[in-house]
Amino acid sequence: MKERVILLVEDNADDEALTMRALSRNNITNKIVIARDGVEALDYLFGTGMYAGRDTSMQPELILLDLKLPKVDGFEVLQKIRADERTRLLSVVILTSSKEQQDVANGYGLGANSYIRKPVDFQHFVDAVQQLGLYWLVLNERPDSSSGNGR
Repeated sequence: MKERVILLVEDNADDEALTMRALSRNNITNKIVIARDGVEALDYLFGTGMYAGRDTSMQPELILLDLKLPKVDGFEVLQKIRADERTRLLSVVILTSSKEQQDVANGYGLGANSYIRKPVDFQHFVDAVQQLGLYWLVLNERPDSSSGNGR
């Protein structure tokens, strides 16, 4: 059986720990791969750099993408994901603290599946992650990666 991976793209150690705790509290047991900047996320997805040789036919079930990242920002990561045939159908949820309406518009404009603002309160964050997990990991139907271009 294929391993169901969540790619968490997050450069802030506190937000990473908070997200991991919220996933754990909600019994989301998927393997979590953490990328701490945009380059690392793209390397993981495309099997380059430190992930050279990774089987890229095994892609994450879900990508949780922060926007404010070092090296390559979240918007550019999203743009590259959507531009490549191998990754363009992946589920990408922007998970950020940004309240800028322009960021919301840009995220959806570049093809994000959802935009979630990180709640400051931990319990609200746990509740948001529970809903996120229920929808994206249980209810959502994704196209099979072997189904070609998805059209």
